[in-house]
This record gives sequence, C-alpha cells and structure tokens, in this order.
Amino acid sequence: MKILHINISDAAISGGGSAVAAFRLHEALLQNNVNSQMLVSYKKSNMDSIITLPPNKNIGDKILSKSDKIIKIILNKLLFVKYKKTISNDFGSFSSQIDSNKKLVKFINEIDPDIVHLHLIRYVSLSIEDIAKINATIVWTLHDMWAFTGGCHLVAEQVPLHSGKRTPPCSGIGVMCDKYAQNCGRCDVLGSKISKDLSFRILQRKKKTFAKIKSMSIIGVSKWMSDCAKKSAVFSDKKVVCLPNPINSDVFKPIDKFQSRMLWNLPKDKKLILFGAMAATSTPHKGYNLLIETLNKIASENIEFVVFGSDEPKNPPNLPHKIHYLGHLNDDVSLVSLYSACDVMVVPSKREAFGQTASESLSCGTPAVAFGIGGLPDIIDHKINGYLAQPFDTLDLAEGIDWVLNSENYDELSKNARRKVVSTFDYDVVAKKYINLYEETLRNGRKI
Repeated sequence: MKILHINISDAAISGGGSAVAAFRLHEALLQNNVNSQMLVSYKKSNMDSIITLPPNKNIGDKILSKSDKIIKIILNKLLFVKYKKTISNDFGSFSSQIDSNKKLVKFINEIDPDIVHLHLIRYVSLSIEDIAKINATIVWTLHDMWAFTGGCHLVAEQVPLHSGKRTPPCSGIGVMCDKYAQNCGRCDVLGSKISKDLSFRILQRKKKTFAKIKSMSIIGVSKWMSDCAKKSAVFSDKKVVCLPNPINSDVFKPIDKFQSRMLWNLPKDKKLILFGAMAATSTPHKGYNLLIETLNKIASENIEFVVFGSDEPKNPPNLPHKIHYLGHLNDDVSLVSLYSACDVMVVPSKREAFGQTASESLSCGTPAVAFGIGGLPDIIDHKINGYLAQPFDTLDLAEGIDWVLNSENYDELSKNARRKVVSTFDYDVVAKKYINLYEETLRNGRKI
C-alpha cells in the first residue's frame, strides 16, 4: 500500500499546525511499516520520503511558470473586486482555489500511489477540478472547513457547554452560518447580498467535481469537524469519519519541572500559565485579546505568564503579573521542556479545528484550560484533565485556570492528562486507525 500525502509543507514554520499534523501522521505511518511519502510545496526536513515538484529545467519553462503565477494572482484579485469587503489576498479567510497545475497532477499520477492523502491545500497550486484528475483513491483530512464550504476556511465555532447542553453544530459568535449545508451564497465574509455570488459558484464547482471521484473518504480531525462535513452539501454522500491528529507520546512526555524551568530561566517559586500558537499574539482567532481579559480576572496569586509563538508586542498589555515572551519555538525538545515547566496551558481560541497545543501539553502532563469549542472537547475532559469554560466567557476561563492551579488533585489531573493522550492520540493508536481506513477505502473501490 503506497500513500502520498499532499500538503503545503513538512514544517510548522511554513505550514502552521496542519503541516505539523500531516508530518506526524506520515512519521507514524512509517513507524508502522507503511510506504508513505509527502509531496510538499516547501520542504524543510532532510527525509528522503518527503519530496517536492521537480523544478523547471529550461528558461522557457521558467518564464512560462512565472507568467502563470502572475496571471493567477491577477485573476484571484479580480474575483473579489465587486464585493464590499476587501480581502487582502486569496489565501486568508477565503480561497477560490482556481490555480490549476497540470504539471503537479501529472507528477502525482506518475508516482502512482494507491492513495493520495490530501491535507491543507490552501497554498498548493491544485485547483478544485485538478483533484478529480488524480488517478488514485482520495483520502482527505480536514484541518479546516474549506473543502466543503463556498470558500471560507473556518466559518464559525461550535459551542458545546460543559453543563451537558449542546447548541447546534457550527454556531458562531453572533451570526450562525451553515449555508454550506445547502448552496452558500449571500456570503458574510464577502459582504455579499447576492444569492449566486462567488461562494455559491465555488460550492457548485466542488459539488460537481467531487461527485466524479469514485472512491473518496473524508476525515474530520475532531467530532465537530466531521459533524460539519457530514451536514455539508459537498460531502453528505461521502464516507466521513473522525480521526484525531497523532502525537508521538515517546517524545512529548513529562520531564522534571524544575530542571525545565532552569533551562528557560523561569522562576522556580511561581505558578506559570502558558499560552502559545503560531503568531500567538497577532492571529485573531487564537484569542489573545480574550486571554488578556482573562488574565486580569485571575484570582490566584504568585503567578506569572509565559507566551511562545510571538515576541513581545510593541505595546504590551498592562497586567498585574509578569509576562515572559519566548518567541518562536522550532523543535519538539523546546516545546516539551516548556510544557513541562508550566503548571497549566490556556487555549483561548475562538476557532479551533483540533487543538494541537492542548494535546501536546496534556501529553507532557500539564493540564489545559480552554473554551469548549471546535475540537477542544475531544481533548480536554472537564475537571478530569483540565477545564472547559463556557465559550468566550473570560470570567469562566479565569475560574478554570484558578481551579487547576489550586486543585487538591493536581497530580491526578496531570496523570489523567498523560493517560488521555497515550490512549487516544498516540502515534500507534492513530496510525492503525488510518491504516484500517486506507484498506477499507481500497477494498470498496467505489464512491463512498
């Protein structure tokens, strides 16, 4: 069985969390003796199993390639000219994916894999129509919602409450958007009042194109994501399952807290609250603004805050406690030591398809606190290995942090955190589930 993963990159620095997740799955499959390769736009590792599209060999091809890129950029911008809301580029919150690449499709088909496993193709020059021209069986892991919407990457948040009540899937802050379940149109992101606008046309392209693919399985990285995919007009007739992002629990494991603090020059006598993400302080949906509100409401004393994924902002917030800004971390060893150094991880995200920092923290035995949205309820079990706050209630989030820091059963929370990851997200556990899905999809050999 030969698997070819398609993703922007094999490293977080150029591909975000989806690149980490795709690379980890690839690595987990290799460890389980699966013939797995990754085809990426930007290669960072030295692994032979990770490949890129061969460069153009002659000047003529290079000139044509540059001309194609310029034309595509112009076409992408023209798509948005008539809409009220300006989108700075076609790869932000909304993508049309009109960038056809015959060379890439030909290269994929020449490799001749049994399964082409798509991940986040936002920055990969592969149009919607190109996907149907791939000869292999398609498996697609949804790291965001773009595959089944009219162009949006994350349209809204699920809001499950830890009281046991549940609101309808994909309800968001303010307006509830589930137009992808029918035909899209009148898109709020575009500021459109037209029923057959760009979002409508993109959704129709997807419905028409994906209907041609005889064998296709869809994976949501969380229950929330798979539920949204199932209700979508694009994937309602496809096989949709939920499989989490894997984590190497042999790497992400608890190490001595005080030694870890010495490595980072962090105080030994403080309770440390950790927050981190790629562009942690500048990415709106990561909830930095909500975090600042939260930190002003924490009742616990003798605490300090630690932020990774961002340098100190030009105008740092005025908080009653010290903040340590550690910048970007580019290796797992640094992450493990930092998770182990801190007492609680806070994930104040407004939108989160999975919640990779939460699973990493738990794997290192550090409880996590988050809003109960997206994939985070799959990771955090309320008051068992962390705390799920009412969505976007910063007072409840602060109370959750206080609850963890002052818990009489903190050691048990830490043990439960580690157990959850080893039993649910470990490489071997997730890889075996993917292998079973690959085998089932190949056996069926039909539209599923």
